Amino acid sequence: MPIQDDLSLIEIRVLGVLSEKQKTVPDTYPLSLNALVAGCNQKTSRDPVMDISEAEAAGAIDSLRHHSLIVETSGGRVARYGHNIERSLQIPSQSVAILTVLMLRGPQTAGELRLNCERMHRFADISAVEAFLHELRDRAEKPLVEELPRQPGARENRWTHTLSAELLAAYRQPGAQDRVTTVEARHGDITELRLELDSLKAEVAELRLLVNDLLAQQ
Repeated sequence: MPIQDDLSLIEIRVLGVLSEKQKTVPDTYPLSLNALVAGCNQKTSRDPVMDISEAEAAGAIDSLRHHSLIVETSGGRVARYGHNIERSLQIPSQSVAILTVLMLRGPQTAGELRLNCERMHRFADISAVEAFLHELRDRAEKPLVEELPRQPGARENRWTHTLSAELLAAYRQPGAQDRVTTVEARHGDITELRLELDSLKAEVAELRLLVNDLLAQQ
Protein backbone atom coordinates (compact mmCIF):
# COMPACT_ATOMS: atom_id res chain seq x y z
CA MET A 1 0.00 0.00 0.00
CA PRO A 2 1.70 3.27 -1.06
CA ILE A 3 2.00 6.18 1.34
CA GLN A 4 -0.75 8.61 0.40
CA ASP A 5 -0.23 11.14 3.17
CA ASP A 6 2.87 12.88 4.47
CA LEU A 7 4.37 11.49 7.64
CA SER A 8 5.10 13.62 10.68
CA LEU A 9 8.62 14.04 12.06
CA ILE A 10 7.78 11.70 14.94
CA GLU A 11 6.35 9.06 12.60
CA ILE A 12 9.48 9.25 10.45
CA ARG A 13 11.71 8.88 13.52
CA VAL A 14 9.72 5.91 14.87
CA LEU A 15 9.80 4.13 11.52
CA GLY A 16 13.51 4.80 11.06
CA VAL A 17 14.38 3.49 14.52
CA LEU A 18 12.44 0.25 14.02
CA SER A 19 14.22 -0.36 10.72
CA GLU A 20 17.64 0.47 12.18
CA LYS A 21 17.28 -1.68 15.29
CA GLN A 22 16.15 -4.69 13.26
CA LYS A 23 19.66 -4.80 11.77
CA THR A 24 21.82 -3.44 14.58
CA VAL A 25 20.24 -5.16 17.63
CA PRO A 26 18.30 -8.13 16.21
CA ASP A 27 18.22 -9.91 19.59
CA THR A 28 15.90 -7.24 21.04
CA TYR A 29 13.78 -6.77 17.90
CA PRO A 30 10.78 -6.29 17.64
CA LEU A 31 10.98 -3.40 20.10
CA SER A 32 8.93 -2.61 23.17
CA LEU A 33 7.52 0.90 23.41
CA ASN A 34 10.13 1.78 26.02
CA ALA A 35 13.01 0.59 23.82
CA LEU A 36 11.52 2.38 20.82
CA VAL A 37 11.35 5.69 22.69
CA ALA A 38 14.96 5.27 23.84
CA GLY A 39 16.02 4.71 20.24
CA CYS A 40 14.09 7.76 19.07
CA ASN A 41 15.76 9.97 21.69
CA GLN A 42 19.35 8.86 21.09
CA LYS A 43 21.87 11.71 21.13
CA THR A 44 24.11 10.08 18.52
CA SER A 45 23.37 9.18 14.88
CA ARG A 46 20.25 11.35 14.96
CA ASP A 47 19.50 14.59 13.12
CA PRO A 48 17.69 16.31 14.64
CA VAL A 49 18.06 15.12 18.24
CA MET A 50 14.53 14.75 19.59
CA ASP A 51 12.76 14.27 22.92
CA ILE A 52 9.75 12.08 22.17
CA SER A 53 7.40 10.94 24.92
CA GLU A 54 5.83 7.48 25.12
CA ALA A 55 2.44 9.00 24.32
CA GLU A 56 3.83 10.64 21.17
CA ALA A 57 5.50 7.40 20.07
CA ALA A 58 2.29 5.44 20.69
CA GLY A 59 0.35 7.95 18.60
CA ALA A 60 2.86 7.60 15.77
CA ILE A 61 2.55 3.81 15.92
CA ASP A 62 -1.23 4.01 15.54
CA SER A 63 -0.89 6.34 12.56
CA LEU A 64 1.77 4.21 10.85
CA ARG A 65 -0.50 1.18 11.14
CA HIS A 66 -2.90 2.86 8.70
CA HIS A 67 -0.11 2.80 6.12
CA SER A 68 0.68 -0.85 6.93
CA LEU A 69 4.19 0.28 7.85
CA ILE A 70 4.16 -1.15 11.39
CA VAL A 71 3.11 -4.51 12.79
CA GLU A 72 2.52 -5.45 16.42
CA THR A 73 3.77 -8.74 17.75
CA SER A 74 1.18 -10.54 19.86
CA GLY A 75 1.97 -12.66 22.88
CA GLY A 76 3.96 -11.89 26.01
CA ARG A 77 3.32 -9.27 28.64
CA VAL A 78 4.75 -6.36 26.66
CA ALA A 79 3.60 -5.35 23.18
CA ARG A 80 6.41 -5.23 20.64
CA TYR A 81 6.56 -3.45 17.33
CA GLY A 82 8.33 -4.03 14.03
CA HIS A 83 8.39 -2.29 10.67
CA ASN A 84 6.92 -3.50 7.40
CA ILE A 85 8.75 -1.18 4.99
CA GLU A 86 9.91 -3.74 2.43
CA ARG A 87 6.50 -5.30 1.90
CA SER A 88 4.46 -2.11 2.20
CA LEU A 89 6.61 0.01 -0.13
CA GLN A 90 7.79 -2.93 -2.23
CA ILE A 91 11.47 -2.00 -2.12
CA PRO A 92 14.55 -4.23 -1.55
CA SER A 93 16.52 -4.36 1.71
CA GLN A 94 19.31 -2.21 0.21
CA SER A 95 16.83 0.58 -0.43
CA VAL A 96 15.39 0.18 3.06
CA ALA A 97 18.86 0.75 4.52
CA ILE A 98 19.29 3.96 2.52
CA LEU A 99 15.83 5.23 3.40
CA THR A 100 16.42 4.41 7.07
CA VAL A 101 19.63 6.42 7.27
CA LEU A 102 17.97 9.38 5.54
CA MET A 103 15.08 9.23 8.02
CA LEU A 104 17.43 9.19 11.00
CA ARG A 105 20.27 11.48 9.91
CA GLY A 106 18.82 13.93 7.38
CA PRO A 107 20.18 14.79 3.91
CA GLN A 108 23.44 13.11 2.89
CA THR A 109 25.67 12.53 -0.11
CA ALA A 110 25.96 9.09 -1.69
CA GLY A 111 29.36 8.70 -0.04
CA GLU A 112 27.96 9.56 3.39
CA LEU A 113 25.10 7.14 2.86
CA ARG A 114 27.48 4.32 1.98
CA LEU A 115 29.41 4.92 5.22
CA ASN A 116 26.35 5.33 7.44
CA CYS A 117 24.57 2.28 5.98
CA GLU A 118 27.49 0.03 6.90
CA ARG A 119 25.79 -1.64 9.87
CA MET A 120 22.62 -2.35 7.90
CA HIS A 121 24.01 -3.11 4.44
CA ARG A 122 27.53 -3.00 3.03
CA PHE A 123 27.52 -1.40 -0.41
CA ALA A 124 30.41 -2.32 -2.72
CA ASP A 125 30.98 1.26 -3.82
CA ILE A 126 29.34 4.66 -4.17
CA SER A 127 27.96 3.82 -7.61
CA ALA A 128 25.94 0.99 -6.02
CA VAL A 129 24.41 3.47 -3.58
CA GLU A 130 23.62 5.84 -6.44
CA ALA A 131 21.92 3.06 -8.41
CA PHE A 132 19.49 2.37 -5.55
CA LEU A 133 18.94 6.10 -5.00
CA HIS A 134 17.95 6.46 -8.64
CA GLU A 135 15.51 3.55 -8.30
CA LEU A 136 13.91 5.17 -5.27
CA ARG A 137 13.68 8.48 -7.12
CA ASP A 138 12.31 7.06 -10.38
CA ARG A 139 9.58 4.86 -8.88
CA ALA A 140 6.26 4.66 -10.73
CA GLU A 141 4.59 5.26 -7.37
CA LYS A 142 5.46 8.29 -5.24
CA PRO A 143 9.25 8.93 -5.33
CA LEU A 144 10.82 8.13 -1.97
CA VAL A 145 14.00 10.23 -2.34
CA GLU A 146 15.00 13.47 -4.05
CA GLU A 147 18.37 14.89 -5.04
CA LEU A 148 18.79 18.34 -3.53
CA PRO A 149 20.45 21.30 -5.31
CA ARG A 150 24.18 21.47 -4.74
CA GLN A 151 25.19 23.93 -2.07
CA PRO A 152 27.77 26.66 -2.73
CA GLY A 153 31.26 25.19 -2.32
CA ALA A 154 30.00 21.61 -2.07
CA ARG A 155 31.51 18.92 -4.30
CA GLU A 156 28.52 16.57 -4.25
CA ASN A 157 24.75 16.82 -4.09
CA ARG A 158 22.87 15.57 -1.07
CA TRP A 159 19.82 13.33 -1.08
CA THR A 160 16.80 13.37 1.20
CA HIS A 161 13.68 11.27 1.66
CA THR A 162 10.32 12.64 0.49
CA LEU A 163 8.13 11.32 3.31
CA SER A 164 7.36 14.83 4.61
CA ALA A 165 6.41 17.55 2.12
CA GLU A 166 7.00 20.28 4.72
CA LEU A 167 10.45 18.98 5.59
CA LEU A 168 11.31 18.52 1.91
CA ALA A 169 10.33 22.11 1.14
CA ALA A 170 12.58 23.32 3.95
CA TYR A 171 15.53 21.28 2.69
CA ARG A 172 15.10 22.65 -0.84
CA GLN A 173 15.81 26.19 0.39
CA PRO A 174 19.38 27.48 -0.12
CA GLY A 175 21.59 26.67 2.84
CA ALA A 176 18.83 24.69 4.57
CA GLN A 177 21.12 21.74 5.37
CA ASP A 178 23.57 23.96 7.24
CA ARG A 179 21.06 24.99 9.88
CA VAL A 180 18.21 23.48 11.84
CA THR A 181 15.13 23.68 9.64
CA THR A 182 12.03 25.58 10.64
CA VAL A 183 10.16 22.30 10.93
CA GLU A 184 12.77 20.78 13.24
CA ALA A 185 13.02 23.94 15.31
CA ARG A 186 9.24 23.96 15.69
CA HIS A 187 9.30 20.46 17.15
CA GLY A 188 12.08 21.49 19.53
CA ASP A 189 10.05 24.48 20.70
CA ILE A 190 7.01 22.28 21.32
CA THR A 191 9.11 19.79 23.28
CA GLU A 192 10.63 22.57 25.38
CA LEU A 193 7.20 24.04 26.13
CA ARG A 194 5.90 20.62 27.13
CA LEU A 195 8.79 20.17 29.58
CA GLU A 196 8.24 23.65 31.02
CA LEU A 197 4.53 22.90 31.45
CA ASP A 198 5.31 19.66 33.29
CA SER A 199 7.68 21.57 35.57
CA LEU A 200 5.05 24.24 36.29
CA LYS A 201 2.46 21.57 37.07
CA ALA A 202 4.85 19.98 39.57
CA GLU A 203 5.47 23.37 41.23
CA VAL A 204 1.73 24.07 41.48
CA ALA A 205 1.17 20.64 43.06
CA GLU A 206 3.87 21.37 45.65
CA LEU A 207 2.32 24.76 46.44
CA ARG A 208 -1.08 23.16 46.92
CA LEU A 209 0.38 20.66 49.37
CA LEU A 210 2.08 23.49 51.26
CA VAL A 211 -1.14 25.50 51.44
CA ASN A 212 -3.08 22.47 52.65
CA ASP A 213 -0.50 21.85 55.37
CA LEU A 214 -0.70 25.47 56.52
CA LEU A 215 -4.50 25.36 56.61
CA ALA A 216 -4.42 22.12 58.58
CA GLN A 217 -2.19 23.73 61.21
CA GLN A 218 -4.61 26.64 61.79
